Amino acid sequence: MNEMHKENVTVIGLGQMGAALAGAFLDAGHSTTVFNRSPEKAGPLVARGARHAATVAEAVAASELVVVCVLDDDAVRGLLGPLAGALRGKVLVNLTSGSPEQARAEAEWAAGHGIGYLDGGIMTTPPGVGDSDSMILYAGGPELLAAHRPTLAVLGDPVDLGPDAGLASLYDAGLLGLMWSVFGGWLHATALTGADGVPAKEFTPVAVRWLRTVSWFLTTYADQIDAGEYPGDDATIDVQVAGIRHLLHAGEARGVDNRLPELHLELMRQAVAAGHGGDSYARIIEAFRR
Repeated sequence: MNEMHKENVTVIGLGQMGAALAGAFLDAGHSTTVFNRSPEKAGPLVARGARHAATVAEAVAASELVVVCVLDDDAVRGLLGPLAGALRGKVLVNLTSGSPEQARAEAEWAAGHGIGYLDGGIMTTPPGVGDSDSMILYAGGPELLAAHRPTLAVLGDPVDLGPDAGLASLYDAGLLGLMWSVFGGWLHATALTGADGVPAKEFTPVAVRWLRTVSWFLTTYADQIDAGEYPGDDATIDVQVAGIRHLLHAGEARGVDNRLPELHLELMRQAVAAGHGGDSYARIIEAFRR
């Protein structure tokens, strides 16, 4: 995008994440208007070239693309609900964390007032904003994302999840759950190996390499889950029950808290008791679905 096609952008909400969003727009050369209920937070961005709006109405009027990133859905509605008329014909990009149900309600509200609406999930922390390796999930308006992709791409790689406005929040929740599970497994493994004197910085590169293999299993298991069939062609649950016992023994011998792998063993045992010991680990999804 050359200088003649830089969009005017408004960012509402200047917490750590909102400030990072505004900073990325400024770094990319976009004329950026900012608003925060505590106006002193705008100072560092104004020093970098941002325009400070004294009111949220002034902020909305400044740009056709309005990005909001505040505490919660109530804050979004409190700030923008009274300005539905002023937002008509503009594109509202809601990067506030919330639930899928809230996102769908916001999309319905926006549609009823002639407002273009994109709901988003920022899959990074503030220091990662502006990095093309960071994902920003968008849902609710593929045509809007296509029209504003060059501008939004300065925040991170835009991932289009389609017309259902709730999917960005839903993916966000699921991916955070995956992150915490991976963190928990890595921390347990690091405590286990560390008990024998292995530094975390030596164990972790091997763990990261192993995760690449695990990602292959995920791709394979995804097909099984969608088909509802769980052939134990690679490793059955029976085999993995035996394997996790070795992990539990090693943890007990080293005084490591085993609650996380004990949960995995409980889920495996339930599957075996139900007659599915010969299935793949993907069968465990049925336990979560219940």
